[in-house]
Amino acid sequence: MTYDNQPSPLVTRIEGDAPEVTVSRDMIRRGLIGAPLLLAICGVLWGMDGVWSSAYGIALVLINFAVAAGLIAVTARISLGLMMGAVLFGYLARLGLLFLAFYLVKDLSWVSRPALGLTIIVTHLGLLVWELKYVAASLAYPGLKPSRSN
Repeated sequence: MTYDNQPSPLVTRIEGDAPEVTVSRDMIRRGLIGAPLLLAICGVLWGMDGVWSSAYGIALVLINFAVAAGLIAVTARISLGLMMGAVLFGYLARLGLLFLAFYLVKDLSWVSRPALGLTIIVTHLGLLVWELKYVAASLAYPGLKPSRSN
């Protein structure tokens, strides 16, 4: 139900900064910091095939986070209804693209399936858990917590 002078919440758009882009950039930065350790572990366990597979998996995950943040940032400026649809169907589309990216390379000589699969899982979950420490769950500071200036 809407009142004559108030628009529907679904057609309302959000103006201002996009905290999801800031959080995504921070996660990508942290992913690049942690990548050498994951590459080294996969190299020890699966050799150079593990390194290449792990690098491919890390790239897929970081691109996935960037696309997710971009979808939210762009569609929120248009309408909240569009943003909700983009989040839901964007997740399904990105999941399908990750599957397709795996399926297209699974039989190539440089691919180690265990290294690629574990890298995708560990990188997604690891970055999300790592980022929890830095995200502010507050309307006063959406996105990343403000840094302490001591």
